[in-house]
Amino acid sequence: MTVGETAGVTLEEARKYANTDGSELNMVFQFEHMNLDSGEKFKWSTKHIPLVPLKENLTKWQLGLDDVAWNSLYFCNHDQPRIVSRLGDDSDEFRELSAKCIATCLHMMQGTPYVYQGEELGMTNTVFNSVDDFRDLESVNAYRELIESGLYTKEDMFPKIAHKSRDNARTPMPWDTSENAGFTTGTPWLALNPNYNKINVADQLKREDSVFHYYQKLIKLRKEYEIIVYGKYELLLPDDEHIFAYVRTLGNQKLLVVCNFSKTEQKFDFTDYENAKVLISNYDGNISEKATLKPYSAIALLLDDAQKM
Repeated sequence: MTVGETAGVTLEEARKYANTDGSELNMVFQFEHMNLDSGEKFKWSTKHIPLVPLKENLTKWQLGLDDVAWNSLYFCNHDQPRIVSRLGDDSDEFRELSAKCIATCLHMMQGTPYVYQGEELGMTNTVFNSVDDFRDLESVNAYRELIESGLYTKEDMFPKIAHKSRDNARTPMPWDTSENAGFTTGTPWLALNPNYNKINVADQLKREDSVFHYYQKLIKLRKEYEIIVYGKYELLLPDDEHIFAYVRTLGNQKLLVVCNFSKTEQKFDFTDYENAKVLISNYDGNISEKATLKPYSAIALLLDDAQKM
């Protein structure tokens, strides 16, 4: 399998670089959706990824590569801050719910999902106390150059660098609650995320309701249902600022995916899916209880012609 890391690639160019007949790359790794929370002049900002532009962009790629090439489905890699802190909610109350919501939205799309180390634990951005905490040269150089140029003050620039630094994704893997999270007995090159006592592999493995076990369920579903892999994609509610909903269609089956990307309850009409099968949800309960979407709720419903009767 070949994947092209194609920064700056357009949809038109991607259709030339990758295709399904094997004569080009199997898929491209594009970055358009990763720039939606950038500042006005630079990538540095403290903004959240806005949902409406995100839906528009991901939909463009879902439809644009359909029957031509294959999508790379990802939010996280070694060059990107933690997605729970960028798109979800990294508070204790909503961290795991929002991590599961993000995962559901992405893994139910057409393409190949990528899981970056720590994403399956619901890891968050780390804490930086000064510029000396950074190891990423892009972060260090940007901080110094933009301050020296007079474009920003230290007080303005530091939160932006801290939020978008690539070092957020490069902290050592938190295996357990022991010294240095069980990663090393020495001094790690980059400091541990201080929340490793709460977010670590040992805790995730022992809890059945953890983010890790939720990712396992998502991966298992992709191997069981062809509609998740091959179904046609259709976006719903394109202008809704809180709900990301779409339908996948394959033959006589329909897969409805509804995700509430907010910390407030939202309304959604499930009338046509009252008899559908719940494939996965990050809340317990049936469809009737989902008419009011709870904060960061996500649900995937499977309906075929027989179930409509």
